[in-house]
Amino acid sequence: MGLKLTPGDRAFLEGEEGPAGKMAMSILVRMANVFDVDRLMDISMAHVDSPIYMGVATMEYAERLASLGARVRVPSTLNVSGVDEHGWEEWSVPAEVAENARRQMAAYVSMGCKPTWTCAPYQTETRPEFGQQIASGESSAICFFNSVIGARTERYPDLLDICAAITARVPARGLHLSENRKGTVHLVLDGISDELLDNDAFYPVLGYLIGKLEPDGVPVVSGFEAPISDDRHKAICAGAASSGAVALYHIVGHTPEAGTLGEAFHNEAPQRTIAVTMDAILKAYLELSTARGDQLDMVVLGSPHYSVNEFKILAPLLDGKHCHSDVTFLVTCSRAVRMIATELGYLAPLESFGGRITVDTCPLASPMLPDHIQSIMTNSAKYAYYTPGLLNADIAFGTLEDCIRSAVDGRIERDEAIWFS
Repeated sequence: MGLKLTPGDRAFLEGEEGPAGKMAMSILVRMANVFDVDRLMDISMAHVDSPIYMGVATMEYAERLASLGARVRVPSTLNVSGVDEHGWEEWSVPAEVAENARRQMAAYVSMGCKPTWTCAPYQTETRPEFGQQIASGESSAICFFNSVIGARTERYPDLLDICAAITARVPARGLHLSENRKGTVHLVLDGISDELLDNDAFYPVLGYLIGKLEPDGVPVVSGFEAPISDDRHKAICAGAASSGAVALYHIVGHTPEAGTLGEAFHNEAPQRTIAVTMDAILKAYLELSTARGDQLDMVVLGSPHYSVNEFKILAPLLDGKHCHSDVTFLVTCSRAVRMIATELGYLAPLESFGGRITVDTCPLASPMLPDHIQSIMTNSAKYAYYTPGLLNADIAFGTLEDCIRSAVDGRIERDEAIWFS
């Protein structure tokens, strides 16, 4: 049918909104034709993943837009960057990389984006509302926006998300449209122990399993009775968006478009129904670890970034304990969360423990880790999934308590009773 442009779209293409607007709209139009859509639609917010420094090309792209006078037309938060802007020298970041990453960060801020530097933008004051049309990069944030809030975004790649923010327009396709938000596969929790359901470690593993069982569709999960916190949803989103391409899930009775099973499936039958058993959860849990011995060099928490509530939970667990001298204990979060957690007194126990904090970025997005870091432990399915490939390190997945105990003792230790009950 071909792409139908509005007078406003054509004004962008013809340069009436400036050269940056013309560049951004030309990219959007090209991608719309690739997607074979017939129109563009408005958005009113964006979360831009493009600040992650991936080489000179991404820096020059940002600086090119900025030099052309680009300005975002909607409130736009920024994802993690390639460095902790004010703490990179404490790590193994090459000076040239740090400078280029800083330039890339500055370019996006100059366009009017908010310097949030976080992969969990829903923890900031800029949080969309149910039904709001937005454009988001960062896979776990996309999943959270769609699933937990009920805002609407497709999976926007780096470099395209900023074009959407500059024009306030996106291709009318995918999860922006109601008909594409219905469930595809029904996942039924079957025999999961109450002890495991009450443990935060269950939720990243569940997310990882969801992504494997239904990587490209809209999974619907039933069988939960107790409330699910935002942090547990965050863990599900991160796991499902890592092992699969899940951008939207429904949990019956817990997410805004799934008050009932019928609502989640738009009153149609699911394509398949799959029982999620203890055996399936155990298998997923075991797959998240590659470490075979007990060597431990580092513990990483905060993928996605830690929330204030997670610092509140962590603080008393560290009280009176001390990290082993051979282990680096790292928590990543946003600048805003660090400031609030500091004011509330949640960071003092971490500092006394011997832990460290990095803001703006994370080890998956920054060349910050020294070469001797070869064995890492985490409670994040996302971090566990990506570490072997991105960091060429062994990974051990465990509960938060496992991570702390291991950091104290200087070796990987796990109490695995909950997974075998």
